[in-house]
Amino acid sequence: MVAQEAPALGTVKGTVVDSSGAVVSGATVRLTREGQTSSRDAVSGSDGVFTFTEVEPGAFQLTASAAGFDTRMASGLLHPGEILTVPDIALPVATAMTEVKVALTAPEIAQEQLQEAEKQRVFGVIPNFYISYDPHPVALNPKQKFSLAFKSITDPVTFGIVGVVAGLQQAQDSFSGYGQGAQGYAKRYGASYADLASGTMIGAALLPSILKQDPRYFYKGTGSKRSRFLYALANAVICKGDNGRWQTNYSAIMGSLAAGGISNLYYPESNRGARLTFENALIGIGAGGIANIIQEFLSTKITTNVPKRDPTQQ
Repeated sequence: MVAQEAPALGTVKGTVVDSSGAVVSGATVRLTREGQTSSRDAVSGSDGVFTFTEVEPGAFQLTASAAGFDTRMASGLLHPGEILTVPDIALPVATAMTEVKVALTAPEIAQEQLQEAEKQRVFGVIPNFYISYDPHPVALNPKQKFSLAFKSITDPVTFGIVGVVAGLQQAQDSFSGYGQGAQGYAKRYGASYADLASGTMIGAALLPSILKQDPRYFYKGTGSKRSRFLYALANAVICKGDNGRWQTNYSAIMGSLAAGGISNLYYPESNRGARLTFENALIGIGAGGIANIIQEFLSTKITTNVPKRDPTQQ
């Protein structure tokens, strides 16, 4: 007797909005089935979108709720292997409330997520602040972007890493115009730190604030190794905007070019010029791609204080 194949699993997603059509972030959406006691929950992101993956085909019911709103229900039918987008779930403002609940604002939620990220360190030592494991991250405001950049470049471990880089440059006599000895080391140290500081402040704070882009890497963690590899590599030149949509990472690209141009002010005269600018820019972009690959495949294993993720909320 031939065994019957199980039906292919599907995906259910949608958007939670209020009565005016504005998105509602932080809403809890519960997926249930008739005759079953088990359920799954998802939380709408900053764009109001919620997603359930690996859902068994068949009839289902969604229940959406959020602080300050009345609960609303919706139902649907998922076919095998289907990616089903349900109509927007509109939550009306609650007309009567028996208790007062103070909901966190988007900046407050972002600050909590940021504080968690600032605890992340590779091997418990090296700062790893620019990766978000949250499946529904809230966009950072300009103040938070500058705060994260400043914390990153002023971390004691960062100064130590710059010292190692300067030492290797001196050992290889890179930028020979700096000379040797303590003076040569000090110049290399200053140049390396200036590269790091200018690149971080411009590419991860100033330009992201102006262009409304998010400087963080968003951990994928699901899918095939090939898809995750390509995702990590692509994130060197694309990023999420503050509106939650993917776009060209002008902040990182222009930031690398700007930092490369600024480096002409302090590198030896023999090393200055357009070549230095573009070399430093390409190195910055390439290093970003390599760092993303490491983040995607090794970060959860070598970074401390990584938050646990609910696979039903990817």
